[in-house]
Amino acid sequence: MQQIKEQVFVVQVLVGIFLYVNSFLIFTFFQKQIFYTTTRYILFAHSLICDWVFLFMTDLLLLFTYFLVTMPAGLCVLICVIMIILTFSTPLTLTAMSVERYVAICLPLRHAELCIPHRAGVCILIIQALSIIQSVIVLPIFIASVPLSFFSTQRICSVEMIVVHKWQSHLKSASAQFYFLVMSVAIIFTYVKIMEAAKMASTKNKQSISKGLKTVILHGFQLCLSLIQLWFPFVEVAVMDISLGIYVKLRYFDYVVGVRCPLIYGLRDHHFCIVLKYYLVKCFHCVVIIIMSLIFFDLAHCIAADGTLSHSQNISVVF
Repeated sequence: MQQIKEQVFVVQVLVGIFLYVNSFLIFTFFQKQIFYTTTRYILFAHSLICDWVFLFMTDLLLLFTYFLVTMPAGLCVLICVIMIILTFSTPLTLTAMSVERYVAICLPLRHAELCIPHRAGVCILIIQALSIIQSVIVLPIFIASVPLSFFSTQRICSVEMIVVHKWQSHLKSASAQFYFLVMSVAIIFTYVKIMEAAKMASTKNKQSISKGLKTVILHGFQLCLSLIQLWFPFVEVAVMDISLGIYVKLRYFDYVVGVRCPLIYGLRDHHFCIVLKYYLVKCFHCVVIIIMSLIFFDLAHCIAADGTLSHSQNISVVF
């Protein structure tokens, strides 16, 4: 039990750091026009928001499970559907970002035409439409499998709750693996094409292409982490019947893997890095000023209190 408490505490620290970093990156995105008018930054911000909401909701469910807090089953189903959608939104966005880098490097003449803010908005709508497909398949099956009274019952919320039949789990796994197979093929394709462009490029363009290649590799790594997170629920369900201790460790590791820090991507981009550093320094100065103000106020209060006490003692001596 003590070990579980420590693990929950570690998860809260990691989640808190992740949410703070994400919030700061989202704030930075809205500070300069170049960010919200450029396709790759728009997609990056979309992945940040999806990650933020997903991790916040999963952490909330973790705390509810730990403290045995129940909620209406209908509300839980709604939360589970949103989480399923967000599970696919981030990897699909990473794939779209890799394709954008492919267009920028391999089709530079068409990049200005294809990668505009309007098309980025359309791309995000397509991503959300693709993300919702699994929920459209799973939800009607679940509604048909349980009585209406189920939705008004109080339950501890878990994503596994909407899987009523064993074949549902297999269907979810198969559809999810198909998604990730297609996304993996897309990222490998962009990687190979960018590598070919790097071999044919002049020395002047090689640095830019090399950076694009590393960006695609980073997206591929993040996609692998997303795939690991996708497989975990199915592994956890199988392990739960064998050993509760191993199940708890797996769930803990799942949350640790889930804290994918997007700060790496933000720091790798020259423009984003400059603005991010500026606001980080500005935020640090504000924190220092607030701390110094509090210290000064506390000292002034102590001096005032000591002065009042000394004055009272002098009066008592006179009398």
